Amino acid sequence: MIRALALLALAGAAAGCAPQKKAEPLPAMVECDANRIQDLKGKQRSPAIEADALARSGAKRVRWVEPGSAVTMDFRVDRLNLHVDASGTITDARCG
Repeated sequence: MIRALALLALAGAAAGCAPQKKAEPLPAMVECDANRIQDLKGKQRSPAIEADALARSGAKRVRWVEPGSAVTMDFRVDRLNLHVDASGTITDARCG
């Protein structure tokens, strides 16, 4: 048993010395800036407003947050969160 564990440890150490592939650089992340679209507060939710918000904020995607909806707490620099009230009026715009 001890001999088997020693062989496994030796094999693992030898594998760590093997040449590693060079890591590919990560693509530059697109960052959202909600300050550019604060004028959309009070506007009604629509495909045209969503397209305008994406274009001006620099975000890659929009998440509409409705009252009482469950949202994940993960932070994404490329996501725009548009909060709306029950009538579909934008009440807040935040990135993340």
